[in-house]
Amino acid sequence: MKFLIVTHVQHKKTGDQIYGYGPYIKEMNLWLKHVDEVKVVAPIQNGTADLIDLPYKHEKLTFSEVPAFHLTSKKEAVKTLFKLPVVFVQIVRGMVWADHIHLRCPGNMGLLGSVAQIFFPHKPKTAKYAGNWDPDSPQPWSYRLQKKILSNTFLTRNMKVLVYGEWPEQSSNIVPFFTATYSEEEVSSFKFQERASNFQPQTSNLQPPTSNLQLPTSNFQLPTSNLLYVGALSPGKRPLLSIQTAERLHKEGYEVHLDLFGEGVERPKLESYIKENGLEDFVVLHGNQDADTVKRYYQNAHFLIFVSKSEGWPKVVAEAMFWGCLPITTDVSCVNYMIGNGSRGKIVMPNVDDIVNKVKYYLENADAFRQSSEEAMTWSRQFTLEKFEEEIGKLLYGN
Repeated sequence: MKFLIVTHVQHKKTGDQIYGYGPYIKEMNLWLKHVDEVKVVAPIQNGTADLIDLPYKHEKLTFSEVPAFHLTSKKEAVKTLFKLPVVFVQIVRGMVWADHIHLRCPGNMGLLGSVAQIFFPHKPKTAKYAGNWDPDSPQPWSYRLQKKILSNTFLTRNMKVLVYGEWPEQSSNIVPFFTATYSEEEVSSFKFQERASNFQPQTSNLQPPTSNLQLPTSNFQLPTSNLLYVGALSPGKRPLLSIQTAERLHKEGYEVHLDLFGEGVERPKLESYIKENGLEDFVVLHGNQDADTVKRYYQNAHFLIFVSKSEGWPKVVAEAMFWGCLPITTDVSCVNYMIGNGSRGKIVMPNVDDIVNKVKYYLENADAFRQSSEEAMTWSRQFTLEKFEEEIGKLLYGN
């Protein structure tokens, strides 16, 4: 099978390998196990791969570079007018070549791909819509247009559109789907030991304790509450609220420690806030780190503070739950479904008072923390890499 990927993900070339954003590449490598040849149509940028980046793994992969484009200003919009024909032609050429067309949406490349695929009604296709499919949520016009094209079974034929969550009154080609990070081997190899009463998180390095954890017993007391933030340091993710939550809990006499993973434009602002308010002893910015490092922190954390404005399937929520780390999160996309309407985590409003109250509920109710942790792990561990790969095979070959 000749497999085409159309994506907006920025790539980097190092030697003979093409790198991209780690979670995306990790997922795509599972798709690539099922195909003979691969062509990627996407932008590429200068620079070396970051710790969070991974390479594609396929012996017969070709990369069709296209210029990145966006409509963030009038100047960029004018540039885009000249770039669009070049990009569109590359996408169409890829679709002529392919036996199976795979679009990554939403995004500018996904929008062009959703238009181009109309001219290939007989070719099998899939589209992974990684954004928020909630029909009632506010969306950029380009996202709404992509959703309309993809869900229109007259314009979009022979395609399965993979979306996060189950939504009412959807067209027949919309398929509720999921994503995965961890394997069944990791499930079976991870054994829980009691969180020692003298457990102390690492604050000055990236070598957290390697000892495994055990869900608390009914009389368990949380001596130090380990909070975690994982995601881009961007305004849409609201990382400052996580820091302010730790600050408030500390002022109220709770022993807390917050680790933040990710990079973004908000980092200078966060660094200044931490320094100006004297939070260095219990709030640490780690930047981007590899998946194994972040996993160790998940395993030693009690709460994920995640108050994003918009998501599709927030992988960090599912990842935290996999290790019994409870998500304290805003009600975006399918998150409420993921946390069982509050049985395996808590929905919060994006303000410090509400977030702090939800965390304190668990700090003061060890039985509730134990039960929710168990339910979080049980639910999240349905979605392993092996299960994900099995479902991909069914999408590609119908078996």
